[in-house]
Amino acid sequence: MLPRVTPGSQGEAAGRLALAALVVVLLPALPFGTLLAYPFLILTTWFHEMGHGLAAMALGQDFERLMIFASGSGVAQYRLAEGTSPLVRAAIAAGGPLAPSLVGAGLIVASAHPRAWRAVLWLVSAAILASTIIWVRAPVGYAVLPLLAAFLALVAWRARPAALRFTLQFLGVLAALSMLRDAGYLLSASAVIDGKTFLSDTGQIAAALGLPHWFWAGLIVVLGGLITGLALRYALAEHRLRPPPPRRPANVLQFRARRRR
Repeated sequence: MLPRVTPGSQGEAAGRLALAALVVVLLPALPFGTLLAYPFLILTTWFHEMGHGLAAMALGQDFERLMIFASGSGVAQYRLAEGTSPLVRAAIAAGGPLAPSLVGAGLIVASAHPRAWRAVLWLVSAAILASTIIWVRAPVGYAVLPLLAAFLALVAWRARPAALRFTLQFLGVLAALSMLRDAGYLLSASAVIDGKTFLSDTGQIAAALGLPHWFWAGLIVVLGGLITGLALRYALAEHRLRPPPPRRPANVLQFRARRRR
């Protein structure tokens, strides 16, 4: 019986990404699924808060520490220089919700390049561990993030190619879909985190630049969707999935016909 999906085809690649998305969505509904999903909830919070912190550093501000709480919420604490422009404040606030889409897109793109699979997983593992040492200041972060880093390092070291690719796709889809998990937060002007009320990311952008917070939420969702869509288009491009043409043996003579003048 012939296979319905050709190995290495666009259909197979799309199917693997769909499977990764299905696992992300259904994991909390499985027996002990909430417990299994908890480390990945912490990971999406890490993506988000590191987005704020790294955006602050890129714009010349001081990223001081990252707090992750047992509920899965988190706070990136950074110090702004006196006279920091509203545009910089808004860019740092936007860095959090956009970071998961950017990271997810990068992982999805990497899943289309077999030579990059192990290296990218090693890089993600090292980044999680380094950030835990440098910035994380919370018991939940200390407990969960090093375990995630160790798990990804083990996959990068020992896993077979199919498992490497699926891990990258799972993490990429997880990061991309985390924006949907945060939809309520994005659409709120403020939020309660660890018993304290803060302006939400979109509330901070609205305070800095004007216009309603829901306008900025919609813009961030559109940008996140566009980034993820471009990554999927790249990873699923048919020409990239086809195997390269076979090389002729070196001892095969090749001739070119000369054009008649």
